Amino acid sequence: MALKAAGRTSLVDSVVEQLRAQLTDGEWAVGDRIPTEHELAQQLGVGRNTVREAVRVLVHAGLLESRQGNGTFVRSTTDPAAVLRGVRHAGAADVLELRVALEAEAARLAAVRRDTHDLLRLRAALTTLREEGDRDADADLAFHLAVVGATHNATFVEVYRFFSAQVHEVLVEALGDREMPPVDIDAHEALVEAVEAGDPEAAERQARDLLRVPMETVATLTEGTGRNR
Repeated sequence: MALKAAGRTSLVDSVVEQLRAQLTDGEWAVGDRIPTEHELAQQLGVGRNTVREAVRVLVHAGLLESRQGNGTFVRSTTDPAAVLRGVRHAGAADVLELRVALEAEAARLAAVRRDTHDLLRLRAALTTLREEGDRDADADLAFHLAVVGATHNATFVEVYRFFSAQVHEVLVEALGDREMPPVDIDAHEALVEAVEAGDPEAAERQARDLLRVPMETVATLTEGTGRNR
């Protein structure tokens, strides 16, 4: 797909979309170095500053990677924004099922791989959760990130971090703040104890049990209102 000269309005957005299309259409493969700012500016008929800003947007989105002194390289040809749009339009039950799958496996791995630092972090996150209250979404997210971090799997951490904020937004939009069930502190405590004990089966079981009430709440509300899953 050939690049076209950008129009006069929203130049950065126009360049972002054209470069994004090049990436997702496979014009450049992962690991390829894209043309220089000067070359792109000439092809698009825009200034180098406009190209630079567009590249920054795509670097932030995880599609490109800038390497000092070497240029800009393709990091991914899969657009994270498209994935997020899909999550945003998913039903609350579908989103929760995804969360259960991620957190159950994270808990199982954490019980096997956790070290002293991980256990201290988990206990600190649990203490914060108790202090901040049972409806503090940020404290709850920090706790689950601590569990995922104990897997010592950098890819798992990035995937969970990528989805977690969007998952919460979907649930709040679908259920409303007042309908969201409170965080079960005791269930979180049981999960920490299972991880501390190094028992992967118990940790997985506790992670699933921790999300049982939210799953039941979503099922009840969606059945009662006729909303999509």
